[in-house]
Amino acid sequence: MTEEQQTGPQQQQGEPSAGDAEPGKRFLKYTFFKVAREWRSLDPSSKEDCRREFLGVLAGSSPLRPSFFSLVGIRGDVDFMILTDTATLDPLQDLMAGVLATKLGRYLETPFSYLAMTKPSHYIGSHKHPGQEGAVEGPPSTSRFLFVYPFVKKREWYRLPFEERRRIMAEHFKIGHRYPAIKIHTGYSFGIDDQEFVLSFEGDSPAEFLALVEELRGSEASMYTQLETPIFTCRRVDPSRLLSLLG
Repeated sequence: MTEEQQTGPQQQQGEPSAGDAEPGKRFLKYTFFKVAREWRSLDPSSKEDCRREFLGVLAGSSPLRPSFFSLVGIRGDVDFMILTDTATLDPLQDLMAGVLATKLGRYLETPFSYLAMTKPSHYIGSHKHPGQEGAVEGPPSTSRFLFVYPFVKKREWYRLPFEERRRIMAEHFKIGHRYPAIKIHTGYSFGIDDQEFVLSFEGDSPAEFLALVEELRGSEASMYTQLETPIFTCRRVDPSRLLSLLG
Protein backbone atom coordinates (compact mmCIF):
# COMPACT_ATOMS: atom_id res chain seq x y z
CA MET A 1 0.00 0.00 0.00
CA THR A 2 1.23 3.52 -0.45
CA GLU A 3 0.72 7.12 0.36
CA GLU A 4 -0.16 10.69 -0.41
CA GLN A 5 -3.77 10.78 -1.48
CA GLN A 6 -5.40 13.30 0.82
CA THR A 7 -5.78 17.03 1.29
CA GLY A 8 -6.64 18.10 4.83
CA PRO A 9 -9.30 20.64 5.88
CA GLN A 10 -8.51 24.24 6.76
CA GLN A 11 -7.20 25.08 10.23
CA GLN A 12 -9.83 26.45 12.58
CA GLN A 13 -9.72 30.01 13.89
CA GLY A 14 -8.15 30.50 17.31
CA GLU A 15 -5.18 31.74 19.24
CA PRO A 16 -1.84 30.40 17.97
CA SER A 17 -0.02 27.85 20.07
CA ALA A 18 3.45 26.38 19.99
CA GLY A 19 1.82 23.10 18.98
CA ASP A 20 -0.33 24.54 16.18
CA ALA A 21 -0.40 22.93 12.77
CA GLU A 22 0.30 25.17 9.79
CA PRO A 23 -2.71 26.65 7.96
CA GLY A 24 -4.40 23.94 5.89
CA LYS A 25 -2.93 21.15 8.00
CA ARG A 26 -4.28 19.28 11.01
CA PHE A 27 -3.07 16.66 13.46
CA LEU A 28 -4.56 13.17 13.34
CA LYS A 29 -3.89 11.06 16.44
CA TYR A 30 -4.67 7.33 16.57
CA THR A 31 -4.47 6.13 20.19
CA PHE A 32 -4.98 2.42 20.89
CA PHE A 33 -5.85 1.24 24.41
CA LYS A 34 -5.59 -2.12 26.16
CA VAL A 35 -7.54 -2.79 29.35
CA ALA A 36 -5.65 -4.61 32.10
CA ARG A 37 -6.89 -8.05 33.12
CA GLU A 38 -7.70 -6.74 36.63
CA TRP A 39 -10.50 -4.60 35.18
CA ARG A 40 -12.60 -7.67 34.47
CA SER A 41 -12.40 -8.73 38.10
CA LEU A 42 -14.13 -5.59 39.36
CA ASP A 43 -17.67 -5.89 40.63
CA PRO A 44 -20.45 -4.58 38.34
CA SER A 45 -21.09 -1.50 40.48
CA SER A 46 -17.45 -0.40 40.35
CA LYS A 47 -17.34 -0.94 36.60
CA GLU A 48 -20.47 1.15 36.09
CA ASP A 49 -18.97 3.94 38.17
CA CYS A 50 -15.83 3.81 36.00
CA ARG A 51 -17.86 3.88 32.80
CA ARG A 52 -19.93 6.87 33.93
CA GLU A 53 -16.83 8.89 34.82
CA PHE A 54 -15.10 7.93 31.57
CA LEU A 55 -18.09 8.96 29.45
CA GLY A 56 -18.10 12.32 31.23
CA VAL A 57 -14.52 12.96 30.13
CA LEU A 58 -15.26 11.93 26.54
CA ALA A 59 -18.29 14.23 26.47
CA GLY A 60 -15.93 17.19 26.72
CA SER A 61 -13.80 16.13 23.76
CA SER A 62 -16.00 17.41 20.92
CA PRO A 63 -13.52 20.11 19.75
CA LEU A 64 -11.19 17.23 18.83
CA ARG A 65 -13.86 15.66 16.61
CA PRO A 66 -13.23 12.23 18.18
CA SER A 67 -14.20 8.92 16.61
CA PHE A 68 -14.44 5.74 18.65
CA PHE A 69 -13.65 2.19 17.55
CA SER A 70 -13.75 -1.20 19.26
CA LEU A 71 -11.24 -3.98 18.57
CA VAL A 72 -12.56 -6.39 21.22
CA GLY A 73 -12.47 -9.88 19.74
CA ILE A 74 -10.68 -8.61 16.61
CA ARG A 75 -7.12 -8.17 17.95
CA GLY A 76 -5.64 -9.59 21.12
CA ASP A 77 -3.27 -6.72 21.93
CA VAL A 78 -5.72 -3.76 21.89
CA ASP A 79 -9.34 -3.26 22.96
CA PHE A 80 -10.31 0.12 21.55
CA MET A 81 -9.05 3.14 19.64
CA ILE A 82 -9.80 6.86 19.82
CA LEU A 83 -9.09 8.95 16.72
CA THR A 84 -8.84 12.70 17.24
CA ASP A 85 -8.52 15.55 14.73
CA THR A 86 -7.20 18.92 15.87
CA ALA A 87 -5.32 22.01 14.72
CA THR A 88 -3.19 22.07 17.86
CA LEU A 89 -1.76 19.45 20.22
CA ASP A 90 -2.84 21.21 23.42
CA PRO A 91 -6.44 19.88 23.58
CA LEU A 92 -5.20 16.42 22.60
CA GLN A 93 -2.86 16.32 25.59
CA ASP A 94 -5.62 17.63 27.85
CA LEU A 95 -8.00 14.89 26.70
CA MET A 96 -5.48 12.09 27.17
CA ALA A 97 -4.50 13.42 30.59
CA GLY A 98 -8.19 13.43 31.54
CA VAL A 99 -8.73 9.90 30.23
CA LEU A 100 -5.75 8.50 32.12
CA ALA A 101 -6.80 10.30 35.32
CA THR A 102 -10.14 8.47 35.47
CA LYS A 103 -10.71 5.31 37.49
CA LEU A 104 -10.85 3.32 34.25
CA GLY A 105 -7.66 5.09 33.16
CA ARG A 106 -5.78 3.31 35.93
CA TYR A 107 -6.43 0.07 34.06
CA LEU A 108 -5.48 1.36 30.61
CA GLU A 109 -2.26 0.89 28.66
CA THR A 110 -1.47 2.42 25.23
CA PRO A 111 0.46 -0.28 23.34
CA PHE A 112 0.18 1.63 20.03
CA SER A 113 -0.06 5.35 19.36
CA TYR A 114 0.41 7.16 16.02
CA LEU A 115 0.66 10.88 15.36
CA ALA A 116 0.35 12.33 11.85
CA MET A 117 -0.60 15.50 10.00
CA THR A 118 -2.72 16.13 6.91
CA LYS A 119 -1.35 17.98 3.90
CA PRO A 120 -1.91 18.10 0.12
CA SER A 121 -0.50 15.21 -1.86
CA HIS A 122 2.37 15.70 -4.30
CA TYR A 123 0.89 13.18 -6.71
CA ILE A 124 -2.81 13.90 -7.01
CA GLY A 125 -2.81 16.99 -9.21
CA SER A 126 -5.95 16.69 -11.33
CA HIS A 127 -6.51 13.09 -10.21
CA LYS A 128 -10.15 12.33 -9.35
CA HIS A 129 -11.54 9.29 -7.58
CA PRO A 130 -14.98 8.24 -8.86
CA GLY A 131 -17.65 9.03 -6.28
CA GLN A 132 -15.25 11.01 -4.10
CA GLU A 133 -14.45 14.04 -6.32
CA GLY A 134 -10.78 13.79 -5.53
CA ALA A 135 -9.09 13.16 -2.22
CA VAL A 136 -11.00 12.54 0.98
CA GLU A 137 -10.90 15.52 3.34
CA GLY A 138 -10.90 15.40 7.12
CA PRO A 139 -10.97 12.40 9.42
CA PRO A 140 -12.92 9.20 8.72
CA SER A 141 -16.61 9.87 9.18
CA THR A 142 -19.40 7.30 9.06
CA SER A 143 -18.20 3.97 7.65
CA ARG A 144 -18.57 0.88 9.81
CA PHE A 145 -14.89 -0.07 9.66
CA LEU A 146 -11.55 1.70 9.71
CA PHE A 147 -8.38 -0.16 8.71
CA VAL A 148 -5.30 1.55 10.17
CA TYR A 149 -1.56 0.94 9.92
CA PRO A 150 1.79 2.77 10.00
CA PHE A 151 3.62 2.93 6.70
CA VAL A 152 7.30 3.31 5.76
CA LYS A 153 8.79 3.35 2.26
CA LYS A 154 12.21 2.13 1.23
CA ARG A 155 14.74 4.93 0.83
CA GLU A 156 15.14 3.99 -2.83
CA TRP A 157 11.67 5.43 -3.44
CA TYR A 158 12.78 8.94 -2.55
CA ARG A 159 15.74 8.74 -4.92
CA LEU A 160 13.49 8.18 -7.93
CA PRO A 161 12.76 11.23 -10.11
CA PHE A 162 9.43 12.82 -9.23
CA GLU A 163 7.87 12.05 -12.61
CA GLU A 164 8.78 8.39 -12.19
CA ARG A 165 7.14 8.31 -8.77
CA ARG A 166 4.05 9.97 -10.16
CA ARG A 167 3.87 7.39 -12.96
CA ILE A 168 4.05 4.56 -10.41
CA MET A 169 1.40 6.21 -8.23
CA ALA A 170 -0.92 6.51 -11.24
CA GLU A 171 -1.12 2.70 -11.35
CA HIS A 172 -1.90 2.69 -7.63
CA PHE A 173 -4.77 5.15 -8.15
CA LYS A 174 -6.09 3.08 -11.05
CA ILE A 175 -6.37 -0.01 -8.85
CA GLY A 176 -8.09 2.04 -6.16
CA HIS A 177 -10.72 3.16 -8.68
CA ARG A 178 -11.97 -0.41 -8.83
CA TYR A 179 -12.94 -0.18 -5.15
CA PRO A 180 -14.83 3.14 -4.88
CA ALA A 181 -16.47 2.20 -1.57
CA ILE A 182 -13.06 2.20 0.15
CA LYS A 183 -11.82 5.69 1.04
CA ILE A 184 -8.26 6.52 2.07
CA HIS A 185 -7.04 9.03 4.65
CA THR A 186 -3.31 9.71 4.57
CA GLY A 187 -1.44 11.20 7.51
CA TYR A 188 2.18 12.36 7.25
CA SER A 189 4.53 11.62 10.16
CA PHE A 190 7.98 12.62 8.90
CA GLY A 191 9.95 13.84 11.91
CA ILE A 192 7.02 13.84 14.37
CA ASP A 193 6.64 10.07 14.95
CA ASP A 194 8.48 6.83 14.18
CA GLN A 195 6.68 6.00 10.90
CA GLU A 196 6.56 8.09 7.71
CA PHE A 197 2.80 7.86 7.21
CA VAL A 198 -0.31 6.64 8.97
CA LEU A 199 -2.78 5.19 6.49
CA SER A 200 -6.41 4.58 7.32
CA PHE A 201 -9.03 3.18 4.97
CA GLU A 202 -12.72 3.38 5.74
CA GLY A 203 -15.45 1.16 4.37
CA ASP A 204 -18.37 -1.06 5.28
CA SER A 205 -16.93 -4.35 4.02
CA PRO A 206 -13.72 -5.97 5.31
CA ALA A 207 -13.96 -8.38 2.35
CA GLU A 208 -13.76 -5.49 -0.11
CA PHE A 209 -10.74 -4.02 1.65
CA LEU A 210 -9.09 -7.46 1.66
CA ALA A 211 -9.58 -7.67 -2.12
CA LEU A 212 -8.10 -4.20 -2.61
CA VAL A 213 -5.00 -4.97 -0.55
CA GLU A 214 -4.49 -8.30 -2.29
CA GLU A 215 -4.64 -6.64 -5.71
CA LEU A 216 -2.26 -3.87 -4.65
CA ARG A 217 0.36 -6.45 -3.71
CA GLY A 218 1.08 -6.87 -7.40
CA SER A 219 1.53 -3.17 -8.11
CA GLU A 220 4.89 -1.62 -8.87
CA ALA A 221 4.55 0.72 -5.90
CA SER A 222 4.45 -2.23 -3.48
CA MET A 223 8.07 -3.02 -4.38
CA TYR A 224 9.08 0.10 -2.44
CA THR A 225 7.21 -0.78 0.76
CA GLN A 226 9.38 -1.34 3.82
CA LEU A 227 6.79 -1.48 6.62
CA GLU A 228 2.99 -1.65 6.76
CA THR A 229 2.27 -3.46 10.01
CA PRO A 230 0.68 -3.77 12.49
CA ILE A 231 -2.70 -3.53 10.77
CA PHE A 232 -5.77 -2.75 12.88
CA THR A 233 -9.32 -3.60 11.84
CA CYS A 234 -11.42 -1.17 13.87
CA ARG A 235 -15.22 -1.32 14.29
CA ARG A 236 -16.91 2.08 14.69
CA VAL A 237 -19.05 2.34 17.84
CA ASP A 238 -20.48 5.08 20.02
CA PRO A 239 -18.71 5.68 23.38
CA SER A 240 -21.33 3.87 25.44
CA ARG A 241 -21.16 0.76 23.27
CA LEU A 242 -17.35 0.96 23.32
CA LEU A 243 -17.34 0.69 27.12
CA SER A 244 -19.99 -2.04 27.31
CA LEU A 245 -17.86 -4.24 25.02
CA LEU A 246 -15.03 -4.11 27.55
CA GLY A 247 -16.96 -6.53 29.77
